Amino acid sequence: MLVSPKEGILDPQGSAVRGALEHLGFGVSNARVGRLVDLEIDAGSESEARRLVEEMCEKLLANPLIEGYEIEVAPE
Repeated sequence: MLVSPKEGILDPQGSAVRGALEHLGFGVSNARVGRLVDLEIDAGSESEARRLVEEMCEKLLANPLIEGYEIEVAPE
């Protein structure tokens, strides 16, 4: 799962990365910094796995007011 700031939300880490890359001579118009959460869970199906991870995100792993998340279920 990838968790990142929603559009329009201040991203100080992204701003620092963009500034540093520009200082190094790289033309970067925007940078956003998120985090990757890699989970192994026991679920009976892909839909059950997605449901469980969505619940985890809503309760703990992401702040739904300022962050969005993408879930990717890898095949076994």
